[in-house]
Amino acid sequence: MARIWVFHGPNLNLLGLREPEHYGTRTLAEINQDMLGTAHQKGINVECRQTNHEGDLIDWIQDLTPDDFLILNPGAWTHTSYAIRDAIGGVKVPTLEVHLSNIHAREAFRANSVIAPVCIGQISGLGAEGYVLAMRYAIDYQLRRNK
Repeated sequence: MARIWVFHGPNLNLLGLREPEHYGTRTLAEINQDMLGTAHQKGINVECRQTNHEGDLIDWIQDLTPDDFLILNPGAWTHTSYAIRDAIGGVKVPTLEVHLSNIHAREAFRANSVIAPVCIGQISGLGAEGYVLAMRYAIDYQLRRNK
């Protein structure tokens, strides 16, 4: 059965504590709960995961099917991981890249996403609300696709 997956990359387990001026004060558990609530209203299956290990994330991506949908915050791997990019491209799962902070308005190295070219879109700079918007989009995408 197709589902929506939410994968969070490195250091996102520290949300609520780490640099609140960039990432806000919401915890990862609170953000996940907001997304799950949005999906539950539509009867959509969602699973959220977080890892600080790049290989784990790649394995999770490789387990997806083209019928799934991925919401991904690759964290710092956004700017460096061709392996994650290749995994997404290889499984051809529709992927929406999400960032809490505006990566284009921060340090120069953060402005480049090596992941974006294999994604259907990117939400950046809207804080925790960006995840809820991503979930709404993913739900609509799945419902349109399954008609």
